[in-house]
Amino acid sequence: MAKDTKQVKTKAKKKTLSVSERGKVFVSATFNNTLVTITNEKGDTVAWSSAGAAGFKGTRKSTPFAATTAVENVAKKAVERGIKTVEVYVKGPGSGRDAALRAVKSAGLSISLIADLTPIPHNGPRAEKRRRI
Repeated sequence: MAKDTKQVKTKAKKKTLSVSERGKVFVSATFNNTLVTITNEKGDTVAWSSAGAAGFKGTRKSTPFAATTAVENVAKKAVERGIKTVEVYVKGPGSGRDAALRAVKSAGLSISLIADLTPIPHNGPRAEKRRRI
């Protein structure tokens, strides 16, 4: 007779993050979605959300209202963990940029810095040769 050899997987305990009163909010506003991440001072993720994770689908993900909802969800989690003051870093050309800033302020987090990290090309490398057919 063959013996049953079942492997039992145990869940590893989640690491508890050291969270001070200060944190950083990273908002990536693309044309199709808005991603929001709140980290502690070291850069470890405390909470995150996106317009898609907030329940929006399709073209509604790219609206300012969807960005506001995503930021409110994240800010609620961060405030529960003890974050009070944040630095906001915004990246991208999407419509959720301004709405995200307003939502951070209205969620009860005080903003100490706002920085724009949108990558800007400075002409880069030489372009490829024109295709001839």
